This record gives sequence, C-alpha cells and structure tokens, in this order.
Amino acid sequence: MTDTKPLAVIAGLGPGLGVALARRFTAQGYQVVGLVRTPHPCEFDLLQVDLSDADQVEQAFSRVASAYPGNLRIFVHNTAELLIKPFLQTTAADFELAWHAMVLSAVLCCKQVVPQMLSGQGGSIIFSGATAALRAGANFSAFASAKFALRGLAQALAREFQPHGIHVVHVVLDGILWTERSRQRLQIDEPQAMLPDDVAEIYWQLTQQPRSAWSQEIDLRPDVESF
Repeated sequence: MTDTKPLAVIAGLGPGLGVALARRFTAQGYQVVGLVRTPHPCEFDLLQVDLSDADQVEQAFSRVASAYPGNLRIFVHNTAELLIKPFLQTTAADFELAWHAMVLSAVLCCKQVVPQMLSGQGGSIIFSGATAALRAGANFSAFASAKFALRGLAQALAREFQPHGIHVVHVVLDGILWTERSRQRLQIDEPQAMLPDDVAEIYWQLTQQPRSAWSQEIDLRPDVESF
C-alpha cells in the first residue's frame, strides 16, 4: 500500500460510538482499523482479536503496522463488559472477566501503542470511561471496580507519557449512549441519551487540543442527566 494517511485504531469498534468515531476520524483523513472480539457487518476494516491475550494483541498490531504504513496518531479504548449482579452472586470469574475486558485489554494495547507514538509524532490515547469510574452503584461491584482501575491506568499513563507528546484522556460517559440496542433495552427517548455522533465530535476535539491546554479527564452527559 502507498497510502500514508495517519492511522486511528479503535479497540471496540462496535455499533454506536465505535462506528461514529470511525466515521469522524475518516472524515478528517484518517485510516481507521477496528479491533473487535466478535466480527459484525461494518464499513470499516476490522480485526478479530481477544484483547486480553497478549500474543493476539501483539500479532494484531503487527498486522496493522504491515497493512497501514501511516503513523499511528489516535488510539481509542472503547471496550466494555457490563456486569450487573448482586455482590453475593458475583463470582470471582465475573470480576476476572470485567477486569480482562476493560483493564487488561487497555494495558496490552497500550504496550503496543505507546512505543509507536514515542517513536513517531506523538498522538492521542482516549479511554471510554463510565459513571461507575467515579461512583459505584449497588450491583455494579465487578463493573465499577474495573472502571475505577481503568481510570487509574489513564492517570498513570498521562503523568508518564504526556511530557513525551502523548495526550492521554479519560472520558467519563455519564449517561446512556443512544443506540438501537439501548432504545429497545431501556425504553428511553433520544433526548435522554448521548448521541454517538456528538460524543465522537468531542473525542475528535480532544485529539486537536494544543499541548499547552490538554485535558486529562472530562465528563460528558446529556443536559437532562442528574449528577
């Protein structure tokens, strides 16, 4: 390939925010690749990978580097494993599943992403967080503990690598993202939810912040959300 457009990799490029991000980055001239656990019909290039498996993650990024010669400038970690159970019914395996999906996956991906950005022109790493990263509700022990850990990882990476040109941001998504699945599952109206295209626009703006005024954490919510 001779295309040298900059590259954006989205871990968790699913319907909703993942696709909205891919479309926004593509509109700005980026090549976009998605890393997904389960393939699905999509207009973008997807690689199936278990993001909690170090070997698979390394192989996936090697394939991306071979197929897309542009500099990796944006990485979005957008994976989640929503587990809602009373604590006494939440097993050790449930905690491990949540941690693998939302924390170990981020660690393994960043092990591949950070060296590329350090050797290139820097870049942006954005983590999709949740309300549970700030306050844990009943029945959210596994999910919240993993989201708390992801927030801590983002803070540590920011302090270590922002002086080297890597902008690390944790985005608290304090509300429900509007998707067909959320509409059917929660019976909510569109004005009550965050629209994926609007959230994707904020993610793009974060990648464009000047180095003298970088955000490390922001929270997003619809105007009707109580907080």
